[in-house]
Amino acid sequence: MTATPSPALAGGPGDPGGAAASGVPGVSGTVAVVATTAEVLAHPSAEAGLLTPWEQARLARIRLPHRRDDVTAARLLLRLCAAHVTGRPARELSPSQHCPTCGRDGHGRPYLRDHPDLGVSLSHADGLVAAAVGPGPVGIDVEPSTRRPAPLRMLARVLPAADLRAATAHPDPGPELLRLWVRREARLKAGRDDLPLLEWTDPHRTATTATTGPSPTRTPLATLPARDCPPHTPSPGHA
Repeated sequence: MTATPSPALAGGPGDPGGAAASGVPGVSGTVAVVATTAEVLAHPSAEAGLLTPWEQARLARIRLPHRRDDVTAARLLLRLCAAHVTGRPARELSPSQHCPTCGRDGHGRPYLRDHPDLGVSLSHADGLVAAAVGPGPVGIDVEPSTRRPAPLRMLARVLPAADLRAATAHPDPGPELLRLWVRREARLKAGRDDLPLLEWTDPHRTATTATTGPSPTRTPLATLPARDCPPHTPSPGHA
């Protein structure tokens, strides 16, 4: 998906600055969560009723049930991450989207109207979902580890030549090229190339992920707040 600047982040408020920049007490880094669609839909706080009417209408236009589930889970996961970071109930958090290119709502980079200094991002692909929330511009991308990117001639249009040469020199270039792709997508969604990057492969979920933003941290789905419980303190280094 092509990322476009959101009104919440354009003009500089997304510069990383920890808790002071976010305006949310205790927020000093980017929370990133990866899970399967089934895991998110089974979470006690992941209720379809949290979605807004425009989101419900958008979902109704998706004909493939598995893709509809992926989109639903990604949007719910984004709310759970935002609740974790802000301390507010998920039902009070409704991410919006706006495209500055065409001037319409409903697509473009997501943002939180009530928390303009928090960046948010989401991703979904074939039964996997990911979301990130942090103080400033953030981006996240997830792909199945078995997936292979587009042909090299197409990748050469969007990826640095030196990186492509290094990846294709690897004995098994497929996973290396996939990692390049998710890095590129995460940075594109954040709209910045100079932010810290965290990437990992989750063998349990067969997922390859990259997230970028201020101090990105992997956070387990199980630590996200259940219903209206207060958020847990993120635990670095776990998934």
